[in-house]
Amino acid sequence: MAHYIIQTLIFQLLFLLVYDLFLKKETFFHWNRWYLLGTAALSLVLPFIQIAAIGRQISPELRVQLPAVFIGGEGFVPTVPNPETFVFPWELLWQVGALVMGVWFAIKLVKILRLRRQGQMTRLQDFALVVLPNSKSAFSFWRTIYLGADLAAQQREMILQHEQVHVRQRHTLDQLFFEVLRIVFWFNPLVYLYQARMTSLQEFMADAEVAASKGKSAYYQQLLSQVFQTENVSFINTFFNHSLIKKRISMLQKSRSSRSKLLKFALLLPLLAVMVVYTSCSQENPVASADAAAKSSDTDVMTKIEELSEAIMAQGNLTEDERRALEFLATPAKEGDKVYESVGEYLAETEGKVVEGRQVVEYQNLQDGEPVPFVAVDRVPIFPGCSGTNEELKACFSQKLSMFVNDAFNKDLPESLGLTGTMRIAAIFKVDVNGQIVDIKSRAPHQGLADEANRVLSTLPTMTPGEQNGEPVGVLYSLPIVFHVAE
Repeated sequence: MAHYIIQTLIFQLLFLLVYDLFLKKETFFHWNRWYLLGTAALSLVLPFIQIAAIGRQISPELRVQLPAVFIGGEGFVPTVPNPETFVFPWELLWQVGALVMGVWFAIKLVKILRLRRQGQMTRLQDFALVVLPNSKSAFSFWRTIYLGADLAAQQREMILQHEQVHVRQRHTLDQLFFEVLRIVFWFNPLVYLYQARMTSLQEFMADAEVAASKGKSAYYQQLLSQVFQTENVSFINTFFNHSLIKKRISMLQKSRSSRSKLLKFALLLPLLAVMVVYTSCSQENPVASADAAAKSSDTDVMTKIEELSEAIMAQGNLTEDERRALEFLATPAKEGDKVYESVGEYLAETEGKVVEGRQVVEYQNLQDGEPVPFVAVDRVPIFPGCSGTNEELKACFSQKLSMFVNDAFNKDLPESLGLTGTMRIAAIFKVDVNGQIVDIKSRAPHQGLADEANRVLSTLPTMTPGEQNGEPVGVLYSLPIVFHVAE
């Protein structure tokens, strides 16, 4: 869900930037109206659009999952996190916020209904007119126009024409659309910016139509003649909004935009293309995330299998089939994966092939120097002092790397940082075509641990690079480090 929200925010921000930089000052009011409505809706739908072909063409690099390195006291065995650990109730917070915004919306509707009952209503052909006693207000909502009884006759005539434009063009529907978004996405500031842009645009549309029939000069005078009271309701179309007066007059003074400037809307096409590529290559599928709650019962089981696998693999002396079987058990199945009747069937089918999770992938036509998965390399990188067959080189690499990290890691660091308990560090690095250790990145509960992991890995000795088809190739590695400090 968090990934979906972040994507929505990014898309809305980009759409608004295009609008403010290229479209807002043009007089294509109807085009701009549909742009704001369309992009606000698109930003909610785009995260669900994933084109599989694009995702396959731009896929993340595969890497070797090395056995975990355990750093801690003797006999230390990693434990499963306490399921009772406090988790902030984000869903409850969202529900409370949506409820508050929904109640506030209902209060504003009730306020309008009270004004309707207090005023004197006259039903005309296309709308209803409500005259409010002792008021100079002027606004419209749906098919009803509200005018203060204290407005001068000349003012009422021009304001009435202005509000009729709002009624005819159903501007209230636009406002209600953004009101619903404000209830559901009350935490998203960009929704409020969208509604503010739409409010300004609607005033420009009504001003342009009335000024065309009555003359701009007379309409300027009307706008500046006096300041009216306004009802503080976000989704009504008020004739006078103090912050909008200057913008409305400025827009009335603009010449009609040439049709060639409609090409600016073509900017939407490459922007949409980039967004679709991004969502197609995104690591998290919003649809799959929606099913996460249904699979929560499997989480603890998979965690235990993973921890057990790491503990067993850390002991070494595993055959290749044993290692692959553990990897299979520790890898959760994803939608679209083949269902194997047994681990033995999986091992038989995937023997000699590259495996990404539970997906069997064929690798062909590797480019010189291109990083490749560990099991696809004809000869794996060699840690100094290792020799033997490919399988012996793999086992030796893991063993010597574990010993190196254990010796080089500053075991006093967690205590100096005030950390206790079990901490997991996720590190990745690559042995390039020259045998150098490059592209080191680490993630940990504390940045100090990540920095220490980066330092340790950067001091690894130069390796003999891996080879594919007789040529040196880079090999990617993923190394979990589990550090335990007694409490």
